[in-house]
Amino acid sequence: MKPLEDIRIIAVEQYGAGPWGSMQLADLGADVIKIEDPTTGGDIGRYVPPYREETDSLFYESFNRNKRSIALSLNDDEDRKVFDRLIADADIVYSNLRGDVPAKLGISYESLRHINEQIVCCNISGYGGEGQAAKRPGYDYMLQSAAGWMDITGEPDGPPTKSGLSLVDFSGGLVAAISMLAAVHAARRDGVGTDCDLSLFDTAISMLTYVGNWHLNEGFEPTRTPKSSHPSLVPFQAFEASDGWLTVGCAKEKFYVRLAEVTGDPRLTAEKFSDFDRRIENKTELLAILDEIFAQGTADDWVGRLEAAGVPVAKVKSVSEALADPLVEERGLIFDTTHSRWGTIRNIATAPRVGARMQTNRAAPQIDEHRAELLAELDIPTTSKGA
Repeated sequence: MKPLEDIRIIAVEQYGAGPWGSMQLADLGADVIKIEDPTTGGDIGRYVPPYREETDSLFYESFNRNKRSIALSLNDDEDRKVFDRLIADADIVYSNLRGDVPAKLGISYESLRHINEQIVCCNISGYGGEGQAAKRPGYDYMLQSAAGWMDITGEPDGPPTKSGLSLVDFSGGLVAAISMLAAVHAARRDGVGTDCDLSLFDTAISMLTYVGNWHLNEGFEPTRTPKSSHPSLVPFQAFEASDGWLTVGCAKEKFYVRLAEVTGDPRLTAEKFSDFDRRIENKTELLAILDEIFAQGTADDWVGRLEAAGVPVAKVKSVSEALADPLVEERGLIFDTTHSRWGTIRNIATAPRVGARMQTNRAAPQIDEHRAELLAELDIPTTSKGA
């Protein structure tokens, strides 16, 4: 059996954070059943450009493989009966709706426990399900702003900067996946389910980690640093080579010693650069020397020499270069699925792994693709309303 083959998730989800979270579990074998509203055209992710045709998009494919779909309106009495039948044999009702919406739709634990005492009701919203903030719509961009991320990202003389990826959404999806697994474990142990009130705001604030703790305990005020440099380790940043960029990180004294040996530059072995504290005190001078040194060689040459010496280093690559790295294939991070419109689609694997990677994967479902299959499982005639 696949690791999560005995878990069924009824997902009232759309767009990014929600589907990303459930796909982590679908890729591990969970039966994720997408509930798509037929009155709105289903998951809005289906319509995100570019690379979109009618109700299919590569954006949607990136978040919804290995799932099943049935079109149900939770405000329609007949559709609601089908939904309730699905709940009776499920482990989780999962949603990513505005914080005040799950209660209105009747998909909280109190609303559903009469159907299934062990059901877990998990919603991830922008700002949580309680108070005035519950009514705020929340998107990754807004959360990177509200949680302080943009204020500490980018060059010191540049504008506040968003990450190149939707990291709050993706992290929120992972938080949801962890929460769902923990809640199902507790429900099976105790015989009763629960609500999981998750938020992207909580996720983003929690990820301030040591920077936030420094501020709370010592009044530390984080600022943007040049060339993505570490706030307390030197050297630990990006450097420009003759043909591109690389990152070098000396998180241990031995790495700096090896760096100095590889460069062969006697200036780096001066007493004023001999330990963490001295390098911080004299970082302006040290970094100017390193800038001069790295500019004399190519990025690939420096990476090769520093890797051979055991110094943490990486070339700053484009997306195409990163995906062409032989390690991507070696780790099984790309696989193909067959799609009814596009034929073969290349996919990037999710990171969780239990034993060997799953070898069977399905493309994301069409709207209502699994209606007949699911109604048959529920012993509901396919000639019923909406079939």
